Amino acid sequence: MPTRRPANPRAKPAVLNAAKPAAAPDAAGHADATPDSDMERRICEAVYESVMSQRLTPGTKLPEAAICELFGVSRSVARKALQRLAHEHVVDLHHNRGAVVAEPTPEDTRQIFQARRALEAALLPLAVARATKADYASLRKQLRDEHALLHRAGQPAWARQASAFHVRLGELSGNAILHGYLAELVSRCSLIVALYEPPGNAACEHGEHVLIVDLMERGDVAEAVKINDNHLADLERRISLERPQPAQTLAQMLGLA
Repeated sequence: MPTRRPANPRAKPAVLNAAKPAAAPDAAGHADATPDSDMERRICEAVYESVMSQRLTPGTKLPEAAICELFGVSRSVARKALQRLAHEHVVDLHHNRGAVVAEPTPEDTRQIFQARRALEAALLPLAVARATKADYASLRKQLRDEHALLHRAGQPAWARQASAFHVRLGELSGNAILHGYLAELVSRCSLIVALYEPPGNAACEHGEHVLIVDLMERGDVAEAVKINDNHLADLERRISLERPQPAQTLAQMLGLA
């Protein structure tokens, strides 16, 4: 069985933090970082980006010895990086197999999306009740940035921006606890999509995001919730849990060769 750390609803998820330049999934690159923490962050970033780009596939082994050799780090640094990635659900840690890229099962996927749909359905009415004109202007600016990335950026950057839209709606609810849980669920959904969605599909449909904001601003809460729920259901349906294993070395999959 994989080893998991308990989820922290207040922790920022991998997807959001990875959107920051030169940052690891859950690190902000503080100025007082040590060389070891810098390397730990680099390892996390390389693994995360490779998963989001579908170079690293579910079940790929990430041996500590290979990580040490590829990045020129000690076993303690490699182990800390893998533990951080396990905390963010990017990898699973097994007692007898070591670290492997996460392999969400069909039941994992069903439960994670079910929880997310229920949570967003509860958060959207709260967001509509609190959102101001400035909030809607900020959302539309975010949607313009999302649209720009759709046409000129790679899949990881686009996926992060699309996920950030849903997290922002949760933030507008004003409920920090529910927002924290949503952030983790969005992160886990994004990783499942990156691992299993067939190449060429958008992580989220931009036009549906625009429609959801239009409905929210008009005060049509029921229709906004309905469209958002269908939006998430469509995203789940596009996931294919069967992926062929590529004939590449770990260095190639990490973009290091």
